[in-house]
Amino acid sequence: MDKICLVTRNTHKAEEISAMLGEHELSVLDLNDIGYHDDIEEPFHTLYENAHIKAATIHKSYQIATLADDSGLFVEALNGQPGVRSARYAGDQATDEDNWQLLLRNMEGHVNRKAFFCTVVCFIHEGVAQFFEGKVHGTISKSSIGFEGFGYDPIFIPEASTKSFAQMTPQEKNSQSHRRKAIQLWLDYLKAQV
Repeated sequence: MDKICLVTRNTHKAEEISAMLGEHELSVLDLNDIGYHDDIEEPFHTLYENAHIKAATIHKSYQIATLADDSGLFVEALNGQPGVRSARYAGDQATDEDNWQLLLRNMEGHVNRKAFFCTVVCFIHEGVAQFFEGKVHGTISKSSIGFEGFGYDPIFIPEASTKSFAQMTPQEKNSQSHRRKAIQLWLDYLKAQV
């Protein structure tokens, strides 16, 4: 395997994952690179199912190794919301800021601010799917803090840190993020196959 398609159009996510690959000699493509412009529906209720449908759709059409992820922010006081619908929490056309602003409003009055990010990565190579999961626990801040990152980064403070993800450099965030943990498990799997 010398190339892999990251099943995303999110340039932030593609850059984040490419940086994590480091010295691995893989040619990394995204959906724009392979000319795939259709939307892939994510109708399922779990991160595993949504990651799988994305990876499987591209693998079946292009016969290329694929890596897809689905991530969510799960807030204890909100019974796990926004969860699987994190990217569309404030509506299908919502911006990142729309989503975290709604979350902050829904958190008003809640003392318990515990939450965790979870990423599930689905890797499909030669028709075989493998899954890798990463989690990071933390708390929801009471207001937006920082300007880096994307998604809910401005309102999430990981455990053992006083900074939100949006206050961290990309390197700081990547060293401890949920996506990093899932990708690292995948990289460990690849090494074991050599």
